[in-house]
Order: sequence, then C-alpha cells, then structure tokens
Amino acid sequence: MRVSITIVAVCMLGCMMRGMAQDRKLVAKTYNSGFAIAHDSYNSISVASNGKVYYVLSSQSIDTGGQMYSFDPGTGKIHHCGDITEACGEKGMKTIVQGKSHVRFVESKGKLYFATHVGYYSMVDGMEKMGIPPAGYKAYPGGHVLSYDLKTGKFENLAIAPHQEGVLTMNMDTARGLIYCVTWPTGYVFRYDLGKKESKEIGPLSGEGENGMGKSFRTLCRSLAIDPTDGSVYATNSEGTIFRLKLGSDVLEPMDEDMKKDYFGSYDPTSAGHMGYNWRQTIWYPGNKSFYGVHGNSGYLFQFEPHEERINVIDRITSYPSRRSGMFDEFSYGYLGFILGPNRHTLYYLTGGPVYENGRRVKGKSSTSMGEAKGLEDLHLVTYDIPTGKYEDHGAIFYADGQRPLYVNAIAVGKDGSVYTLARMTEKGVSRTDLVRITGVKL
Repeated sequence: MRVSITIVAVCMLGCMMRGMAQDRKLVAKTYNSGFAIAHDSYNSISVASNGKVYYVLSSQSIDTGGQMYSFDPGTGKIHHCGDITEACGEKGMKTIVQGKSHVRFVESKGKLYFATHVGYYSMVDGMEKMGIPPAGYKAYPGGHVLSYDLKTGKFENLAIAPHQEGVLTMNMDTARGLIYCVTWPTGYVFRYDLGKKESKEIGPLSGEGENGMGKSFRTLCRSLAIDPTDGSVYATNSEGTIFRLKLGSDVLEPMDEDMKKDYFGSYDPTSAGHMGYNWRQTIWYPGNKSFYGVHGNSGYLFQFEPHEERINVIDRITSYPSRRSGMFDEFSYGYLGFILGPNRHTLYYLTGGPVYENGRRVKGKSSTSMGEAKGLEDLHLVTYDIPTGKYEDHGAIFYADGQRPLYVNAIAVGKDGSVYTLARMTEKGVSRTDLVRITGVKL
C-alpha cells in the first residue's frame, strides 16, 4: 500500500510540474535603438567582458546598411557604435550595402571580431538569392571581417570574402589568432590569419551551396565548431557529413561519424526550406572537452566528442509543449539562440512552442521553400544543465502588452542572468526588430 501511495504521489508531482511548465510565463522588456527599418537578425549579439551587450540590427535596404549598437545594463542606455557599411570603407560607393551581420561577436585582447553579410536579396523560385543591383547601383562587393575596439570604439577592416559573397558563418580560434568563415550563397570556406594579415581560401563546403538550383542546391552550415585544444575546425553539410579542417591544413576531411540520425528526422538534402542534417548551433564545453549542439528542425541536443569521433544524442530540448505534441518547430530551420551561460555549465536555448486555441494546436503550412516560420509559435526559454542533465522550460515569453516575440534567432546571457535577444515587435502599427531583455530567470 505504501508503495502504491508513493507511486501515485510521484505521478501527481510529475503532472503538477508539467502543468507548471506549461503555464509559466516570462515578461520581456523591449528597447528602441532608433533604427526603424531593422529587420530579422541572426546571431549578431554578444555580451562583452565589460558587461555591455553588443548587437547588429539588420537591413533589407539596398542603400541603408546594418547598424551596430551597445546596451549598458547598468544605465539602460543604448549607444550607436556605427554603420557597418561605413566600417567596411564602402560608404557612398553605390554598391549593395552590408545589410547585416549573421555571426556572433568573438572577443579577443580587447576587441570584438565579427563579419558582415548581404541583406538585399532577389527572390528566385521562392528562395533568397544574391541581390541583383538595379540601375545606378553596383553589385555587392562581398562580406568583410571586422574588429571593434572596446576602449576606443574604432573599427578595423581586416579582410573581404572571396567571390563577392557574404559571410554567413564565422568563428575564431582566439589562442592562435585565426578566423574561419563560410560564405553565402555558395559556401566557400576561408581563413584569416591575424598575425600574418593574410586570407586563404580553402574551398567550397557543400557543392554549389544555396547558390545551386534543383538537385545542386544544398543548405549551408551556420556554425563552425573550433576545438581550442588542437585548433581543429568542424562543419557539416546537409547530407550530415562532418568535416574536419586540421590546424595548418587546407583540406576539409570527412569524418567517419556523421549527423544522419533517425531521431533528427528524414530530409532530402537537395530541397530548400530546412537545414537537412546540418547541426544548427554548437558550443564548446571545456568541462569534458567536447561540443554540444542542437539539430535544427527536430530540436535534439547532442554531444560531439571530436577526439572519439562520436555523436551522442542526449535529449530533445524543445519547449515542453513541443515535446508533448511531438511536432517539429514551426520555424523550418530550427533556432540559433543556443549558448552556454555565465556559469559555464548551463545551456540556454530560445526555442518555439505550439500555440493552442480552444484546446487545439494551431497548424501552420505543411512545407516551405525558404527559411521561414510555417506558422505562429510562442517563444520559450529552455535551460539544460550539462553535469546534472536537468531540463527546464521556464515558460512562454511575452512583451508587457501581450505581444509574442517573433523570428528569434539570437541569444546572449549577461553576468546577472538576464537573457538578451533580437526579435520582431510592433509599436503604433509599425513593426521592426530590436533588442529584448528577459529577466527573472531562476535556475
């Protein structure tokens, strides 16, 4: 009898906890950076060692580029750091501007390193392609690798991407002063050596990449994983192949292990609208000298042990309502808002959750040919503690006026535990993307 009562009590407690997870809500504060045309941003936000939040707001305009800002949590003030097109030395050149940064900032020796990307596109068969310049404008000159001095506020233009392509993906080996990038739309890998001030093109990562059409199309990897112990760099393609670029090598070597796991789903790597078997976002965890990552559409957390050449699928870290419904994310690429928190052992993940009306899940489109939301979703904050395996959904996030933050693919966590992102918001009938701060998160 005692055993039966204990089992019932445990079941009731589990149901109560699941109910709490479903009902919990967080209120996010919105900010106005003064950039009215700001559009959806990806990555492009980080907390620096000085405690300030640095971010780039994107632009789809042909002649107004992305803008970089800093936010001081202590004073609540926003500072305009600069126009990234001007930082690239292209102001007034009548070229398609540097519309966005698609990468996280990496801090090293008092400077932030990042890269620029195109924001002006042409639509071909429902897919975004490199913007075709209209009369009076020149073609996009290519993305740049930039640095920003935290003390002086000065930019330095370091390198330009090959083949006039934007920079989609970037990471930096800070110990060795090496910056690695993947371009868009083709997916060329190149390396910039800070010490030598030299760029080296490695070659294409995935055939014709997102520049391809039909059977030659391949979605490109959005996260370069760098092992600080030996300087190796890892990337994936949509077929699930994991490539390794060893320190000093110019050859992308396929590994025996791959990302093609049954749990992640089934994908045609030649079709658009999903990330295929690419990993979506990765981070290095020094605690066990391995990477942790999230697969896009399925939302599965995995561990990649590079020296063992092994992928360990751990758990599905989507929101609790998503886990319960058994459905994939409505955002067809999955989410980039995945980071290791300031305690260096807790993962933070901004992910989607299904919306229910009258007890029924609101369904979106069955498919899409581009990276877009197939339907409306709530935004949830999930944390996962690596040593203990504790998963927690902290609830859906709303603005004070009840609006949902939309198109969220960025995250940064302050020293005080505040979570920052860039999201769509509407004020007086006008929508823009801007800075959002989420407080009250208790681990």
